[in-house]
Amino acid sequence: MLDELDELDELDRGLIALLRADSRLPAATLAARLKVSRGTVQNRIDRLLARGVVQGFTIRTRPELEANRVRAIMCIAIEGERSGAVVKALKGLPTVDRVHTTNGRWDLVAELDTATLAEFSGTLDRIRQIEGIASTETSILLATQKF
Repeated sequence: MLDELDELDELDRGLIALLRADSRLPAATLAARLKVSRGTVQNRIDRLLARGVVQGFTIRTRPELEANRVRAIMCIAIEGERSGAVVKALKGLPTVDRVHTTNGRWDLVAELDTATLAEFSGTLDRIRQIEGIASTETSILLATQKF
């Protein structure tokens, strides 16, 4: 996958940047902004999807719709060589949005997203019971600043 990412050219990067800003832009609009044909844009999108560079499209909702959700970052220390099993177990939890490997004191950082505090508490309990997790530290995200 890294070799494929190295093969992205300026057009691919520009297309990805435009899609990140608004994934609903029509191919004709993308083509006009990139100064290429609509067919070129569609072929590039198809290729980026097929290669797994672009893995999907998403939506952003108004912040007030998300205001009551409980989002958090959980730092996780793993015992021994169990990171693969721990990551696999975390992937099976619908309230775990993303898992990042990292360096330093913590082995993993998990992004949690739950609808209620009760669901959040249950998620913490389930994660802490995963075999191979030595310790965790969790911080609830109170507010997000967009730059």
